[in-house]
Amino acid sequence: MSNTLRQDQEIFNILLEAVSEGILIVDKNQKIVEINSNAETIFGYEPRELIQQDLNKIIPFKFHSKHGQYFEKFLKSGKRRSMGEASDIFGLKKNGVTIAIEVELNPYAINDKLYVMALVKDISERKEIERNLMLKSTALQSASSGIIITDALKEDHPIIYFNTAFETLTGYSSDEILNRNCRFLQGEDRDQEGLKTIRKAISKKESCRVKLRNYKKDGTLFFNDLYIIPIIDNNGVLTNYIGIQNDITQIKTAEEERDHLVDIIEDSLNEIFVFDAHTFKFINANLGARKNLGYSLEELQEMTPADLKLDYTEEKFKDTVSAVLDRKVEKLQFEAIHKRKNGTTYPIEIHLQLHKLGERKVFVSIVLDVTERKNYTKKLEKTVNERTEQLKIALSKEKELNELKTKFLSLVSHEFKTPLSGILTSSVLLSKYKLSEEQPKREKHIKIIGDKIQYLNSILNDFLSLERLESGKLNYNFNNFKLSKVIDEVIYNANMLLKEGQSIKYPENIDDYSLYHDEKTTKVILSNLVNNAIMYSPEHTSISIVVNQDDYVTTIEVKDQGIGIPLKDQKNIFDRYYRAENVSNSQGTGIGLNIVKNHLENLGGTINFTSKANKGTTFVIRLPNKAKE
Repeated sequence: MSNTLRQDQEIFNILLEAVSEGILIVDKNQKIVEINSNAETIFGYEPRELIQQDLNKIIPFKFHSKHGQYFEKFLKSGKRRSMGEASDIFGLKKNGVTIAIEVELNPYAINDKLYVMALVKDISERKEIERNLMLKSTALQSASSGIIITDALKEDHPIIYFNTAFETLTGYSSDEILNRNCRFLQGEDRDQEGLKTIRKAISKKESCRVKLRNYKKDGTLFFNDLYIIPIIDNNGVLTNYIGIQNDITQIKTAEEERDHLVDIIEDSLNEIFVFDAHTFKFINANLGARKNLGYSLEELQEMTPADLKLDYTEEKFKDTVSAVLDRKVEKLQFEAIHKRKNGTTYPIEIHLQLHKLGERKVFVSIVLDVTERKNYTKKLEKTVNERTEQLKIALSKEKELNELKTKFLSLVSHEFKTPLSGILTSSVLLSKYKLSEEQPKREKHIKIIGDKIQYLNSILNDFLSLERLESGKLNYNFNNFKLSKVIDEVIYNANMLLKEGQSIKYPENIDDYSLYHDEKTTKVILSNLVNNAIMYSPEHTSISIVVNQDDYVTTIEVKDQGIGIPLKDQKNIFDRYYRAENVSNSQGTGIGLNIVKNHLENLGGTINFTSKANKGTTFVIRLPNKAKE
């Protein structure tokens, strides 16, 4: 070798070592004729160990069959192939490890011999990084959480990356998301505590977690659980923020519904308790329970249900709820009496069920204050009893009315028929007495006719008075009158009814007595009493009228010596159509005393009597001197 050639070889060797890539030179037979130290390091061989070795020595076995074809084809083309034109090229290290490499091939000829220079780079680390990045990217894209990355080095921190879940969650397209600040998700709803927390965390380059109200592209509200993480490089520079978003709308809605339910339970006026199924100690009690009982929650938590209930010991209460605890029944309903802290009591209805609080068995008890229901029941029972009693009275009155109607029809038939028959008989007989000497007989029958007509007139007046009293059409005409005038008229008319030997004793010292009343009604009252005294007294007896008056009341007594009123009939003597047993064969309607009593009550007066059978009767009436109009 000449000095020039040796010098050229040395320069070539220097160049081989100076290049940062690994260099291999192979001949057309794929024998390695030259290699630099970088290539030996890449493949893990000692210096010069690969010289004259077949190229397949550093190629994985599975590629041997095709590699020869590729090499021949490359030599024929005679064209250089740059790094990056082929992908997935692998080399084989001495220790058997396959590595990813990047190869640039340069064909050339020296002295008509073909050689190929290969520049080799070990890209295993880069490929691993790319693979990891690809896996991470795939993971981010397939994640169910929405993920975004913002550029903290740019103004307003624009979004530079988002995954599919974020796009699906928000409804925005790629063009509408990239290079925008993520505040567009809040729209006009900017006054949120979570946004203030984010600004504070960003100012301190800290991570934070907040819940925000966000809005999709179509305006639909969704609740977002957002976790923000700052990315800081080795130089302490904040480069990016990663945002991880989760749609918690359903959770938030469920929480709101749960909170609303809790509020309903807490504010319920009914008492709601939770107590341990083993110790029976109260765990919780709502506001309705605390307010109604007067105990604080802390006080109740030291108590059991038996402490609140009258007539219940711990053992009795356990026996009562044992059916629920043993799962014999799902729920239990019973009544008891609750005792408040202040000692007052009230009736309750308890609805009890067994539940689990975590792994702990608890009773949930809903207690209803049934005071109103009990009072209503009592009122209802009282009303039913009253209505029943009223119905009985009404039925009794209806029965009595029917009896009265029967009596009335019988009475009318009898009382009208008898005098009419007398009038008819006297009229027939009167027509037969035509002679002058028969005048006393004619006068007798004329008197009979007159008496009967007067009696009928009296009955009709009684019925008319009764109808007016019942219908409320009776109007009293009040005026001042002398009592002596009324008594004179009553006695005058009564004299026509006197039996043989009967007399009426006139009251003494009544000329100065005056009344302010209905004069006509006063006369009716006295006439009825005097006429009855005459009717039910035997011949040759007297009827006395006694009058007394003080500054306020006038008292009038009508006393006879007649048949009297039997004791058993006295309680009913003022009832309409009622007639005592001892006068059943006498004429009478049984309404006179009823009319008298009604008039006196209307005028503010009273009537009572004393009587003995076959000894006589005394009726006493009392009238205020001045009636109230």
